[in-house]
Amino acid sequence: MGLVDLKSLRKISYGVYIVTSGKGGRCNGQIANSVIQISSKPAMVAVSINKQNFTHEIIKETGVFAISILSENTPLSFIGNFGFKCGRDFNKFEDVEYQVGETGTRIVLNYSTAYFEAKVVKEIDAKTHTLFIGKIVDAKQLSDKPQMTYTNYHQIKRETTPKSAPSHLNETKEVPPKNGKYICSICNYVYDPALGDPISGVKPGILFEELPKDWTCPICGATKIKLKKKEKT
Repeated sequence: MGLVDLKSLRKISYGVYIVTSGKGGRCNGQIANSVIQISSKPAMVAVSINKQNFTHEIIKETGVFAISILSENTPLSFIGNFGFKCGRDFNKFEDVEYQVGETGTRIVLNYSTAYFEAKVVKEIDAKTHTLFIGKIVDAKQLSDKPQMTYTNYHQIKRETTPKSAPSHLNETKEVPPKNGKYICSICNYVYDPALGDPISGVKPGILFEELPKDWTCPICGATKIKLKKKEKT
């Protein structure tokens, strides 16, 4: 049996989505990239969700989910809100624009180019994940803006993948060995003084030590203490 090169899986094309589920006050949402159309008649989609995620728990309870397709201009901080924080102890929907769909699920509208709302018709066990197949009960296109792809997110945005994502590879992100760079231990965001932090209004040339004490990671919101220096090797 040949050696499996997991990096080859990155050649598979992905999008970047927010999957939500819930009814009433119990709801959650997360970033996902493994979403596929199963059929058109009837219209059905499938999404792969990690069994440890709060969203997985709620989909199992309610039997419904919604998928919002994110646009290419979605801020990393918005993605971080749904991708690197746990809905069990954090309200991800605070200051987020959403509507309640036909199934009672909250559908995220911010930066969404379209959405689908579905009722689960079948579950497939995939060891660490469950593949939820749903029949679409409502769908709407919201804009003509190009949607964000996994390639755009991973390469252009230079960000990593949550460990619970199906496409996550169990490896440490390699960063060019330059003094002054700090890596977030939560989401692997890299603060580079040469680039600054445009999201937070920090101009290039500001050392990490010079950042305000209340500065937080622009992706996951972690405090400065969660970032560690990347030494030269």
